Amino acid sequence: QVQLVESGGGLVQPGGSLRLSCAASGFSFSRFAMSWYRQAPGKQRDLVASITSSGTTNYADSVKGRFTISRDNAKNTVYLQMNSLKSEDTAVYYCSNFLFWGQGTQVTVSS
Repeated sequence: QVQLVESGGGLVQPGGSLRLSCAASGFSFSRFAMSWYRQAPGKQRDLVASITSSGTTNYADSVKGRFTISRDNAKNTVYLQMNSLKSEDTAVYYCSNFLFWGQGTQVTVSS
């Protein structure tokens, strides 16, 4: 069955960095576009970044220039490098192949 397992979340100070990972299994990873979404308390789940099977990336305006999505097809893993983190980046971050979702990983940006 399809599994998407996120890791790398945690508590970080404003201005800091984190790298999220999402290990995928149960489908042909290299053929699928992958994405990261986030959901803050009381808010809807929003797209943060996506990457196509050929490596074309897309970002929400709020994270452009700070976040980078990448993938390693040999490891069936997609990453989200997050730099210059702000308090408004605090949310649960979810990995998705646009059909299935991971369980999410909490990112908290606070001093």
